[in-house]
Amino acid sequence: MAKISSPLALLFIILSSITINHFHVVSSKTWCIATLTATNAQLQANINFGCSQGVDCRPIRPGGSCFIPNTLVNHASFVMNSYYQSHGRTNQACSFKNTGTFAATDPSFGRCVYAS
Repeated sequence: MAKISSPLALLFIILSSITINHFHVVSSKTWCIATLTATNAQLQANINFGCSQGVDCRPIRPGGSCFIPNTLVNHASFVMNSYYQSHGRTNQACSFKNTGTFAATDPSFGRCVYAS
């Protein structure tokens, strides 16, 4: 077995540490949420579409874990993300006629948990 000198070993450890700390870990988790420019009519259409395509919409109904805040943008975001996650996580599954966008940060809050 070859011996490595102490200074060389120390240099190797330092350089390895620097290199590892500069690698950015890219999360493979993404969420689909409504854009802030989507109209109320578009948001409602997205809710209607998602709920008609098998998304479990009970969480956005009164008493559901995602009902509060009771806003179209929050309800639509939950439904859009559920559709996106259950339909292959593709760009197309988050399009919603250009009213969907991607979030790299989990939009879950309180009891409302967004699928990932």
